[in-house]
Amino acid sequence: MYEDEFELTFDTPEEEPVYEPEKASAAPAPVPETTPAEIVPDEPTRVLEPRSAAPAEPAEPTLVSEPEPAEEPQPQSAAVPANGRTVLISGGDRGIGAAAGYRVAVLYHSNAEAAAALEAELPGITAVQCDVASRASCELAFRAAEQALGRVDVLVSNAGIAQQKLFTDITPEEWQHMLDVNLTGAFHLCQLALPGMIRRKAGRILTVSSMWGQTGGSCEVHYSAAKAGLIGLTKALAKEEGPSGITVNCVAPGVIETDMMAAFTAEDKAALAEETPVGRLGTADEVAKLLVFLAGEDAGYVTGQVFGVNGGLVI
Repeated sequence: MYEDEFELTFDTPEEEPVYEPEKASAAPAPVPETTPAEIVPDEPTRVLEPRSAAPAEPAEPTLVSEPEPAEEPQPQSAAVPANGRTVLISGGDRGIGAAAGYRVAVLYHSNAEAAAALEAELPGITAVQCDVASRASCELAFRAAEQALGRVDVLVSNAGIAQQKLFTDITPEEWQHMLDVNLTGAFHLCQLALPGMIRRKAGRILTVSSMWGQTGGSCEVHYSAAKAGLIGLTKALAKEEGPSGITVNCVAPGVIETDMMAAFTAEDKAALAEETPVGRLGTADEVAKLLVFLAGEDAGYVTGQVFGVNGGLVI
């Protein structure tokens, strides 16, 4: 089993339009490994509170006689930057870059050393441990992210695991764990992010599936099923949340050149490149740039779509 995460480097132009602040304040694509491995959890249950975030003050109760609803409370220690969105990305322990004006919180698995290095290298990054398969862990991590960011404008559900195994050899536990991490984890985070987005009548939700979720992969039935489920979740949620000003889109990468392909020989990579119409493998940066566009103001009329970043391997 290997982690289905990749480096997303947010590198957008500073002049990109952004959300107006509120009155109250302010991945490689899953590439199947050739060697089967044991399933490992994508996210642990322990949550690290952001260093600079103070506990949010409880909201004042709304008087019955008041006709207007109470404004959404914001944590006092983490104002949303006026020049950019706030982004929460699951599955980010392999590296997330911060765009100019963006505040980013990353939910990561067990690579605490890499997460600490990421925080030191990129200002504005907050790393939080989380087990996306656990609702309780997701709730704690989401609250920590909100304390650090002020709010969540963009959710990128990128965490995942994968495994190569004959369908007849997949155990019920392996099947359930694959669904819990790759599909139910997205369900948890979407449910936690949506209330605030609905109140603000704005938001972006991005899921990261796989070309195997579109076509199915031999010896990866449970993985393909979970990734196909993400596509269904994306399309249905886009219809439901469109009237609230929220867009929901999916990116389905193909063969992406990352450290996850370390087990592939040069000959293997050359063969994969030859099978790809554009004649090469993709890069994590190419996937990230599409995610940045979909998270931005210019993608406001794009929703419910599945974008294949696969060099023409799936058409």
